[in-house]
Amino acid sequence: MTDLQIGVVGCAGRMGINLLRQITATAGCAIAGGSERPGHEALGRDLGDLAGLGRLDMVVEADPRAMFERSAVVLDFTAPAATVAHAALAVETGANLVIGTTGMSADDDEAISQAARKIAIMREGNMSLGVNVLAQLTKRLASVLDDDFDIEIIEMHHRYKVDAPSGTAYLLGRAAAAGRQVAHDAVAKGGRHGFTGERRRGDIGYAALRGGNVVGEHTVIFAADDERIELSHKAADRAIFARGAVRAARWLAGKETGLYGMADVLGL
Repeated sequence: MTDLQIGVVGCAGRMGINLLRQITATAGCAIAGGSERPGHEALGRDLGDLAGLGRLDMVVEADPRAMFERSAVVLDFTAPAATVAHAALAVETGANLVIGTTGMSADDDEAISQAARKIAIMREGNMSLGVNVLAQLTKRLASVLDDDFDIEIIEMHHRYKVDAPSGTAYLLGRAAAAGRQVAHDAVAKGGRHGFTGERRRGDIGYAALRGGNVVGEHTVIFAADDERIELSHKAADRAIFARGAVRAARWLAGKETGLYGMADVLGL
């Protein structure tokens, strides 16, 4: 049986290196190639040397097209503009796409949705099993508790993260909104500052913390008078996201079209 060929864009980043390692560690999967943006210092380096896997005789490429053509599935944890371009390239080459990129705009979302009419795309703000179970618990709890319970979501990440709140925080917030059967954007409340007035009943609040090398910590708080429920997940290693992404790639292989999430992959 032929191994599933998986490509990685942004392969020299923190997540990219973890993805390369996880592909190699997963039975039935093989690295189809890796690419980086033009001018990146890793261009031309052997992928195996880059990820500490031993020489693989494949180098980091500047033009990802050939890699997409070799790949059944490509993993993308890059940046919004790059991800939109990669989705278009996936449509042109017929590769399916797993997207972990966060901080995307409404226009970016629409571009991904359009691409998913022609290929299969699995997109999620967090690929870990634990976080996706947490999202299901959040949805269930929100459906049971009424607006007497205020919902607040707190997240913390390393100092280098460029978007806030995190994609995982929004994943949890949208799960809470779905549980209450309300439109997320109508009740979402970003970071508070200055004289804000009292909290509006039914809002879902977000707070983002940044510092150190924190991989990712998320807590959903349901706070009512005299009682509080907290659901938390703490990630200690990016390898958990890489494991989820490769699992998603294996699930996505052979799918024809559609936009999927980790709940589909995990059968939640």
